[in-house]
Amino acid sequence: MKIELKQQKPWKQWLALSAFVVLVSYAGIAVSSKSTKDVALASLSFQTVAQGSLDIYANAYGEFASAKERLLTAPALGKVSEILVRPGTKVKQDTVILRLSNPKLEQEVSEANGALAQQQAQLEAFKYEQQSDRLNYQGNMADIEAEIEKAQLELSVNENLQTLGVAAKIDLMRAELAVKQQKKRLEFERKKYQQFVEMQSYQLTQRDITIKQQKAQVTLLEQQLDDMNVKAGIIGSLQTLEAELGQSVQLGQSLAKVGSDEELIARIRLPQHQADQIDINAPVIIDTQKGKVKAHITRVESVVTNGSVLAEAVIDGVLTSNARPSLSISAQVFVKHQEKTNYIPQVAGLRPRSKQALFVRTNEDTLVQRDVTFGELSQNKLIILDGLSLGEQIVSTDTSKYNKFKTLSISK
Repeated sequence: MKIELKQQKPWKQWLALSAFVVLVSYAGIAVSSKSTKDVALASLSFQTVAQGSLDIYANAYGEFASAKERLLTAPALGKVSEILVRPGTKVKQDTVILRLSNPKLEQEVSEANGALAQQQAQLEAFKYEQQSDRLNYQGNMADIEAEIEKAQLELSVNENLQTLGVAAKIDLMRAELAVKQQKKRLEFERKKYQQFVEMQSYQLTQRDITIKQQKAQVTLLEQQLDDMNVKAGIIGSLQTLEAELGQSVQLGQSLAKVGSDEELIARIRLPQHQADQIDINAPVIIDTQKGKVKAHITRVESVVTNGSVLAEAVIDGVLTSNARPSLSISAQVFVKHQEKTNYIPQVAGLRPRSKQALFVRTNEDTLVQRDVTFGELSQNKLIILDGLSLGEQIVSTDTSKYNKFKTLSISK
């Protein structure tokens, strides 16, 4: 007798097993979500939601920089013959940073001084020539004046003789004519002398202009030669040195940079999402690790770099003892004033501008998990945007191990 056994189909077994697993998982989740975990009150810390007016500040970072900077460049072609100061050294206005040598420039200075001395000597000689020419004119006028006196004497004699009836009338007329001619001659000579003196004045002015131009050229060359001793120009410290001993440099080539030490500004990197809310002249509180310094914003750039915007602030208060260029600083920049704002003190684990699941104390014995949305952090006060009301308490200790529970019971 042949017995036939029916073989159960495998897919039905898998379907039954899957349904069983799903039912077990659902039951476990349902039980765990509704279950309550006991937590000791002594292990918990709480923060209470407060409300009030807040000045919202943006947290930023940056560094101090020199308010005054001076770029030192080569005044002429030359070679670095001596380096006297290295970067980081304190300097004054007349501190020589380095010296440049240029034999050609030294020769030009010498030739310019020689030309100036020659022109000055020629000027003195020209003055003597002018004086001699004036004396000649004055001598001619003196001769004419003598001739006038002689003619007047003859006229007087002829007038006396005419009175006595001795002299002829023609002789008297000749004497009168001679006096008139000599007087006209003297008048003409005096006009010539006046014009000659004026002409000499113009000639002297021309020579003076030439000498002034030469003096200016000498001054320029001497200043250029003196500038070969490259000086700091301001009080501060040498920040960079770009020249090496023996290096040949071109006119205008950058040699070094000097920055002020006591006159500083702050360069601050503002968070991109707050930069457009910050106004010019906004107050700034700078922390140098040795104290706080007041400042105000004077410039905000429009370019975003790595999620931040560069701004500059002018120092209003007294700098701390450690303040110096390139010192890293942190800063709080005023954004706005906000009324009736809910907030809690900042504690570890609570992140600004985030949404987090936290346990909220609903009564003396119960904690309920709730989603809370936080805003900005301002002066250690974390703003609450949603999820909490005034007077409510949240658990500030780490409760991540209880996140699978929706409710916790407080055991005393």
